Amino acid sequence: MAMAALRREGRRLSPIIYSNNVPSLRSSLLSSQEQVSPGVRYVSTQIVRNRMKSVKNIQKITKAMKMVAASKLRQIQSKAENSRGLWQPFTALLGDTPSVDVKRNVIVTISSDKGLCGGINSTSVKTSRGVQKVNDGPDKENKYVILGEKAKVQLIRDSKDKIELCFAELQKNPLNYTQVSAIADDILKNVQFDALRIVYNKFSSVVSFLPTVSTVLSPEIVERESESGGKLGDLDSYEIEGGDSKSEILQNLAEFQFSCVMFNAVLENACSEQGARMSAMDSSSRNAGEMLDRLTLTYNRTRQASITTELTEIISGASALEG
Repeated sequence: MAMAALRREGRRLSPIIYSNNVPSLRSSLLSSQEQVSPGVRYVSTQIVRNRMKSVKNIQKITKAMKMVAASKLRQIQSKAENSRGLWQPFTALLGDTPSVDVKRNVIVTISSDKGLCGGINSTSVKTSRGVQKVNDGPDKENKYVILGEKAKVQLIRDSKDKIELCFAELQKNPLNYTQVSAIADDILKNVQFDALRIVYNKFSSVVSFLPTVSTVLSPEIVERESESGGKLGDLDSYEIEGGDSKSEILQNLAEFQFSCVMFNAVLENACSEQGARMSAMDSSSRNAGEMLDRLTLTYNRTRQASITTELTEIISGASALEG
């Protein structure tokens, strides 16, 4: 009877006694302000167990997201490698002149619609702002065309009046040239420009991507540069067949060049996004595992301390009754 009474008394007092015996654990684990009903034994043990369960669930999610990103990366990477053969002939013919001085610059910023992919979107936004500052001037005009929600959220804070067009949900369906060429056609119809500066992240490896700026000039600027004998002066050495004039040929070439460069840029950025997401989810899974190990150790120590405290109370009570 006495031992049963001691156990009942211990159940009522042990949460207070135990929490006071381990103040550091109490301050760290009870900070979540969880409400525990009176009479529950070893409150700290229950909190640790709940947190272990939450960390395990998060680890499962991050591992699943890593596997999904790896699967998408394999699909997009082959398309990106094949698309490089589309824009390279235009670079050989028309060149890529990022230093060209024009009045109307349109910065096409390519980003993702979803997060959890490291700093890939912040890198695109920072590069776009840098391009805008370099080409800024009293008689110059800079506008933004944004692909992806993440860049839109960041640029709208300080450049809302400079945003001309926004496109989202590019990867809702598998990326293809028809989809990207339709977006390029909308940009050409609705935006006045002398130079299109496409900002994206070029895929290097799963853990590496390179911020890149590709420049596409308008037909008028291309003709001006070719007549001035600059880098585009070699265009006069080509013979034009058919009834099309030189300006019409340049118009068609500029439009086709822009759609091809856009297609490659979107695929390269999508590869970089999936690679960055793989890396981020792998780091998150490892961090969750380390946290789970620490929580397991804390749980075992807490449980052992509670058992030791209970045994001490029982022995002390039995000794008091016998004495």
